Amino acid sequence: MKYIGIIPARYASTRFPAKPLAILGGKPVIQRVYEQVNGVLDDAVVATDDQRIFDAVEAFGGKVVMTSTEHRSGTDRCYEALTKVGADNFDVVVNIQGDEPFIQPQQLEAVRDCFSDDSVDIATLVKPFTVADGFAALENVNSPKVVVNKNMEALYFSRSIIPYMRGKEHDEWLPNHTYYKHIGLYAYRSDVLRQITSLPQGTLERVESLEQLRWLENGFKIKVGISEIETIGIDTPDDLARAEEYLQNLIAKH
Repeated sequence: MKYIGIIPARYASTRFPAKPLAILGGKPVIQRVYEQVNGVLDDAVVATDDQRIFDAVEAFGGKVVMTSTEHRSGTDRCYEALTKVGADNFDVVVNIQGDEPFIQPQQLEAVRDCFSDDSVDIATLVKPFTVADGFAALENVNSPKVVVNKNMEALYFSRSIIPYMRGKEHDEWLPNHTYYKHIGLYAYRSDVLRQITSLPQGTLERVESLEQLRWLENGFKIKVGISEIETIGIDTPDDLARAEEYLQNLIAKH
């Protein structure tokens, strides 16, 4: 089995334009992501829609391909990138968000290991909510929740709290049930990636604004791996400031 990590990175962003080129600890965010991925899988490449990002990746010695500006999701961008590097060369594509500069090798390995089961089409990661997270974290609509079956396959993703705990006060929910937070790291068999990018948007995806619901709605199984690591995504300039503080604390400890 050969695995490639593809990092979609677009220039336009409503909340944070040019985010991949923002400087974090003296390096562009996209370089931080690439360096976390490179060497863990068989290959790694950035898929962008902008010449400035393309040039930045080449400048630090990374691999990069140019893709269309018309893609509506990172999954679509991943598929175009795969066709450019050679779909026959890789069995599984791991889609790493370009705004996750602290993605850990253990997380990439966890999602990769899901494919030891030949029946797995798609894989993703979750992190259990802890009691210390509190109910406010659980009800955050920007943090999708996942329910799984006994085989650790996703049953549903939602921005709402699922399952709803009937008959208990909110402060009793986390101590009495394991709720899972979705981590936006995906992996797909190459042929499955081709199939899902041709699917029309479904009702569930439109309602929740979560593209993985399109795959479930069309009968694809999503295997779920567990990570105990908290990711730090960068969606806004405030997030970048927090990431910078986190990075400096890491450097100080070492």
